[in-house]
Amino acid sequence: MKLTSLAITNGSPIPARYAFGQSNKETHIALSDNISPDFSWSDVPEGTQSFVLIAVDIDAPSKADDVNQVDREVPAELARVPFYHWTLIDIPADMRHIEEGAFSKNVSPKGKSGPLTAFPPMRQGLNNYTEWFAADADMKGDYFGYDGPCPPFNDARIHRYYFTLYALDIKEVPVSGVFDAKQVLSLIKEHILAEDTLMGTYTLNPRLAA
Repeated sequence: MKLTSLAITNGSPIPARYAFGQSNKETHIALSDNISPDFSWSDVPEGTQSFVLIAVDIDAPSKADDVNQVDREVPAELARVPFYHWTLIDIPADMRHIEEGAFSKNVSPKGKSGPLTAFPPMRQGLNNYTEWFAADADMKGDYFGYDGPCPPFNDARIHRYYFTLYALDIKEVPVSGVFDAKQVLSLIKEHILAEDTLMGTYTLNPRLAA
């Protein structure tokens, strides 16, 4: 199976229009366009009954002590954990394209609705901004669907974002109600016929961007 995108070039920086946050000289971070990327795929294996798309940042800091502090950087050697940005399930077997902006066109403070989408039977899981903003009165809420990159502006590591499409031998992922990427990955591992991944990078650290 082959996954392609006009928005995400494998191994290259992700344009800011697809990010949650962008650099700002005065405030370090400003909200960005947060547009969901386009994707197309081909060479689908016989027997495919649905697809799942998951986007994850594998370089999120494991501790928040140094995050977004002006007097220091988050050390590059700090242990990292996954931060899930998008979980889209029950993509129909005959579908071969997701249009840019179909699932997000801006930042939505206090989250987005879900898991149902405007495109049944597709459903979306919670992303990790739900936990990240849990203590922020202006931003807390349930963040379903796509929300793009916004790594710490002082992180000494460039973050890598993996967009993976899975072809499944089941029509529907057996999960109900609210769900997240980890649940989906656990449920589909025995049903994957094929997969392909695009990786893009993103940083808000001016030193690294330069």
